[in-house]
Amino acid sequence: MSDEAPELRASDADRERVAEVLRDALAEGRLDMEEFEERLDATYQARTYGELAPITRDLPVGTVAVPKVDMVKKSEDWDGSWADRIVGGEGSSTGGVAVMSGFQRKGRWTVPRRFNCFAFWGGGEIDLREANFADREVVINCVAIMGGMQVTVPPGVEVVVRGFGIMGGFDHREEGVPGDPGAPRVIVTGFAFWGGVGVERKRTREQRQELREERRREKLARREQRRELRASIREEQHEAHREMLEDHRDMWRHAHGDRQDRGARSRERDED
Repeated sequence: MSDEAPELRASDADRERVAEVLRDALAEGRLDMEEFEERLDATYQARTYGELAPITRDLPVGTVAVPKVDMVKKSEDWDGSWADRIVGGEGSSTGGVAVMSGFQRKGRWTVPRRFNCFAFWGGGEIDLREANFADREVVINCVAIMGGMQVTVPPGVEVVVRGFGIMGGFDHREEGVPGDPGAPRVIVTGFAFWGGVGVERKRTREQRQELREERRREKLARREQRRELRASIREEQHEAHREMLEDHRDMWRHAHGDRQDRGARSRERDED
């Protein structure tokens, strides 16, 4: 681990990476069970990178990388239902204009029932991924003349495209995807002349990161299950081997006892 920022707080994912190194070391015989348990306890009690670093320093791949710290404040993840995002009202912005320039509507904002936008030799970005909605159905009306616009919607939202173009066009690729129950419906309409209106369905950066972390945790869980299964199989094999040895011992004792009995009877006959 780098010593540049040992005071940084460690995450659950960091502690799990250290635990994985310890499990591998135990399986390879680098640690005995007592050492493994002591270090594993220290891992899950560690709060900072400085506390995690010594745990694996003497093991292969025994470093914990300090992540880059993004000092830019990120928006909080939305964990409410779609009903929480349909708030009514008039909307925080009713339109956008770009004449040889550009405009953006993104982040936390409220989409009105009808949002009108115009671009001439320019472009616009309309991002609905973190937005609230004034109604269950909203209309994004785009007029693009020798310019372009990009409409980005979150997963779960139904999209209908009704715009038309002359020497230009509207993107229809996101049509036909069913929306989530209670999710808003976004209608993209308007006119494009020597220009275009794109429509894409995309998660936020935080949601993509969360999805990657979830997949990584699932992968670690599957790996642990396979390791436990292999350990169980080895234990069953050892138990079967011990039972076989015990059976052999019983057979030997039984055969040896029979020989002793036959020898005793023979000696008795000789004495008679």
